Amino acid sequence: MEGFKDHIKLFEDYIDNFTSDLNNNAIYDPIKYFLKLPSKRIRPLLTLISSSLYSDDIKNALPASLANEVFHNFTLVHDDIMDSSKIRRGNDTVHIKWNINQAILSGDAMQILAYKCLENYDSKIQKKLIQIFNDTALKICEGQQLDIEFEKEKDIQFSDYIQMIKYKTAVLLGSSLKMGGIINNISDSDLGLLYDIGLNLGLAFQIQDDYLDLFGDEKLIGKKIGGDLINRKKTVMYHVYKELSSSEDSQFLDQIYNNSEIEDDIKIEKITTLFKESQVDIKTKNLSQEYSNKAISLIEKLNIKNDKKTDLLVICKKLLSRDY
Repeated sequence: MEGFKDHIKLFEDYIDNFTSDLNNNAIYDPIKYFLKLPSKRIRPLLTLISSSLYSDDIKNALPASLANEVFHNFTLVHDDIMDSSKIRRGNDTVHIKWNINQAILSGDAMQILAYKCLENYDSKIQKKLIQIFNDTALKICEGQQLDIEFEKEKDIQFSDYIQMIKYKTAVLLGSSLKMGGIINNISDSDLGLLYDIGLNLGLAFQIQDDYLDLFGDEKLIGKKIGGDLINRKKTVMYHVYKELSSSEDSQFLDQIYNNSEIEDDIKIEKITTLFKESQVDIKTKNLSQEYSNKAISLIEKLNIKNDKKTDLLVICKKLLSRDY
């Protein structure tokens, strides 16, 4: 990101050293491959930025930032298997490039390596980091389970959807920010604010991600347009449309969603038209902005200098504008 190039360069050098130090065992080949795929490094950058709000020793945050990045990538490797995804960040997914067994095993190793990153901190700090890491990991698993169940369930409330993306996506952004505070022994008040900032930022980001899955540029997002729709995932736009539409229109949407005989491109075209005609695309962008505004308002409450708040505000705005 412009303005954070030094942070990104520092982390990229750190992750290069990390992958270089891995053994030559074949279990690490997919890990080295996946960690070097094009990535914005959002989560580690959030940890580095949050740490820099309270300390000039940014290098102290590198192990925690790496833990978040490795864990995030572990979840992606397993998500791709469950979703039968062939492309990730414009490249072959691990289970396609190797095989499913290799992807599962290497993904498991990534999870273990993420925890090992936290061994770099003293026992008191490490305990707090592991506690939030464990809580976050469980919530992500719960969110993934909900995501799987929602593919088959018919009557899903909008609040259920928000809970799912909060657990599956937002909690890791929350913990990434909070961990930067934990390693600097900051107040419980600011720790809570950092976590809530990350949650709202994560919700805004995921809602925007749902939008881009259907209305984005395939070259920019690194995956096929309409992938969620083809996998029958009931994204935020599905729920927004349901709230706006009549019972008849709602049933019509489900008929298209669940009709396996309709070709993928035609299905995407039909549902895209439905969403545009009902302004679901606009309402989805507005919803993302609402959560973004909540995150920004919480930043103002942090007990830090205003110039430090500006750093966090800038990264939040750039993240949501995809200006990076």
